Amino acid sequence: MSAPAGDLAGAGLDELATPPGAVTGPVAASHHPGALERALRARREEGRKLLVPYVTGGLGEEWLDTVRAVAAAGADAVEIGIPFSDPVMDGPVIQAASQRALEAGATPPGIVDALRGADVDVPLAVMTYYNLVAHAGCRRMASTLAASGVAAAILPDLPVDEAGEWAAEADAAGVETVLLAAPTTPADRLARICARSRGFVYAVGLLGVTGERSTLGASAATIAARCKAVTDLPVLVGVGVSNASQAREICAVADGVVVGSALVRRLLEGAGPEGAARFVGELRQAIDAG
Repeated sequence: MSAPAGDLAGAGLDELATPPGAVTGPVAASHHPGALERALRARREEGRKLLVPYVTGGLGEEWLDTVRAVAAAGADAVEIGIPFSDPVMDGPVIQAASQRALEAGATPPGIVDALRGADVDVPLAVMTYYNLVAHAGCRRMASTLAASGVAAAILPDLPVDEAGEWAAEADAAGVETVLLAAPTTPADRLARICARSRGFVYAVGLLGVTGERSTLGASAATIAARCKAVTDLPVLVGVGVSNASQAREICAVADGVVVGSALVRRLLEGAGPEGAARFVGELRQAIDAG
C-alpha cells in the first residue's frame, strides 16, 4: 500500500481525500489495546524489532499456506491485502497481484471468510480501500472481520478526518484501525493520527505508490522519528522497504517494518510458501542482528 491520499497535503492527491460515503466529524478518544497492539508491544518489550509482511489474499491456491509460512518464519503479524479492481495507491507489483487474484475468482467476502479458519499464530490485519467498506457498511464490515479473527484493518484512503463512523464501529467490534502518517503530514495532524491509530502507526517511508527501491529514502527515518516523538504506539515503516539491508537500516529508528512489494514480487514469480518463508526469514535475521 502507499501513502494515504487524505494525508498527502500538497502532494496533488487532495481530490481523493474524502472517500464516497465517508462520515466526517470527531473520532473516538478511548483506547483499549487489541490483539495486534498487545502482541506488538509484547515483542517490543522483549527487545525485538517488529516485522509485518504483506500477502495478497487470493494470490494462488496456496495463499493461506503462504500466510502461515511467513508467520512461522518470524513475522510478528501478517497484513493481507483484499484485492480491489481499482487500487489507485498501489504500485505495479501489488496491482498485478490483485488483478491475478481477481481473475482467479477472489472476492472480498471469500478472502475474509477464508481467514476464519486460517489457524495462524500471529495477529492478522487486512488492507483494503474504503469503497469496499462503504459498500458493505461499516458495522457489517467490522463485525465480519472480527468474526473471521481479523485483528486490524488498514484503509489507506480513509484519512483521520473522515474516520469517525468506521473507527467507532471497528472499536466496538474489536478491530483495530491502523492509520498512516505520510512524510508531508504537518505536526498537528501527525499528533491526531498517532492518537487515533490502533495496533501500530504505519509510517509511510516515502511519497508515491508502493514498490521496491534501490535505496531507502531519507524521509523514512524522518517520519519514523517524528511519529515516535509523539506516540508510544509501535511505529512501523512501510513503502519502499525492499530488502534485508534496508529493513535493518530503518529499524535503527523505527520499531519495525512492513514489507510488501518485495515479497509479492517473489510470489508472482512463483516463490510459493517456501520461497516466501525464506525471504521473511532473511528479513527477520537482518533486523534481529541490527
